[in-house]
Amino acid sequence: MEEKRRSRGWCGWFLVLIVLAAVAFAIFYAVKQKMHKSDSGAAPVPGPPGAVTKKYADALKVAMQFFDIQKSGKLGNNRISWRGNSALDDGSQARLDLSRGMYDAGDHMKFGFPMAFTATVLSWTILEYGDQMKVVNQLEPAQDSLKWITDYLVNAHPTDNVLYIQVGNPKTDHSCWERPEDMKEERPLTQVNTSSPGSDVAAETAAALAAASLVFRTADSAYSTALLKHAKQLFTFADKYRSSYSQSIPEVQTFYNSTGYGDELLWAASWLYHATGERSYFEYVTGKNGEDFANWGSPTWFSWDNKLAGTQVLLSRVSFFGAKDIANSDVLQKYRESAEAVMCGLLPKSPTATASRTDNGLIWISQWNALQHPVASAFLAVIYSDYMLTSRTAKISCNGNNFRPKDLRKFAISQADYVLGDNPMKMSYLVGYGDKYPQYVHHRGASIPADATAGCKDGFKWLKSKDPNPNIAMGALVGGPFLNESFVDSRNNSMQTEPSTYNSAVIVGLLSSLVTTSSVVQSFT
Repeated sequence: MEEKRRSRGWCGWFLVLIVLAAVAFAIFYAVKQKMHKSDSGAAPVPGPPGAVTKKYADALKVAMQFFDIQKSGKLGNNRISWRGNSALDDGSQARLDLSRGMYDAGDHMKFGFPMAFTATVLSWTILEYGDQMKVVNQLEPAQDSLKWITDYLVNAHPTDNVLYIQVGNPKTDHSCWERPEDMKEERPLTQVNTSSPGSDVAAETAAALAAASLVFRTADSAYSTALLKHAKQLFTFADKYRSSYSQSIPEVQTFYNSTGYGDELLWAASWLYHATGERSYFEYVTGKNGEDFANWGSPTWFSWDNKLAGTQVLLSRVSFFGAKDIANSDVLQKYRESAEAVMCGLLPKSPTATASRTDNGLIWISQWNALQHPVASAFLAVIYSDYMLTSRTAKISCNGNNFRPKDLRKFAISQADYVLGDNPMKMSYLVGYGDKYPQYVHHRGASIPADATAGCKDGFKWLKSKDPNPNIAMGALVGGPFLNESFVDSRNNSMQTEPSTYNSAVIVGLLSSLVTTSSVVQSFT
């Protein structure tokens, strides 16, 4: 009897153990399956702007200030103590008001080609990340800076087939070292027209105005309508009278030489499609012009001169979010595949990763203005990452290796952090951010005391001065390091210490994308 009881007790405990083991296994299997699904499926769509990352918010507030430093014309709400009114008579010889706009870099030239690119990228930033900029009170300053440029671009387009693309003579300008407020030299105008066309600069200006029309559509519909009207006219001019402005006006080759106009035509048509919804612009980029200019499958670097990578990412937006009859276009898929080829080239662990990097991972293409390409590339990477997240696209494939949105964002963060001080020099290349940043920025206004009396020639003593700049060029993104990651902080070293307005556009774009997280809008309209 006792033996039977013991036997039954043992059997009971054995059954209990089996049941518990089964339950444990079921829980383990369920958790494992959930983790597997989470790993293999799409990440959740981000909601409204989340927690702010202070580092990027602080850097964005600094970066935005350089636009104010570069403003020409009558400064109403002037936020820069050492800047004042300047170039008030620009355009007067043609009875135009070209006093606004922004100076290009450390000089006082107004170069329309890179200035228009600045406006296009700034518009794109606002359209994609305006909600995130608003969280840190940078949306209105960005819109104000954008309008400062678009006001100029509109005035520079007095008739359908005339566009003023430069104010000032580079040789004269660079022969002087003076504050813009003290300029007394002549400021000649350069234009493209039917006899000296410039499809590249006209199309880039069309892109800028089309993109900006979307930014101001709700806040100022009349202004938005005017911008779009000019954009359409300029695109027609650029397409009808095809030529590079570098060929029509050889003297522009010294500073902003264009390597072709096909990319700008596609870029402008893409923005006009977003701004108007008109099928003709979509057919423009997916028809013969796409075949002629898109260079599908061959990754390129996004810059003021080459817009192909930007066009591919922008048209990918249509593939991700457009109506089915449009989104399923075979040619549109070519643009998206090309955009993914760009992304695969950027990801350091991709089989097709570019070898054009420093030892510490910075994308490095050119010793002149080295930071333009990594920052612009990172900007595109995070945009594409956010398109993937918002559309619940789990991964891209790079020669059989899969990468997720978080991988693209991680790459973008690595480039931003390098710029902000995570580099061998332990220096922030964004002036005014952090404890250590360039003190000898190649910038006329920053290098001359605001109360100094300096003319064209005697101002060179400030260029040669061994003292740090008396005025901080807040927000200036300087040229950046050499391939060996060294940096010589010297005012005479314009290759590394000169900032530019278009550099500011891409760093503002990158920082705006990282300041917090949110889903992107599925339509700009």
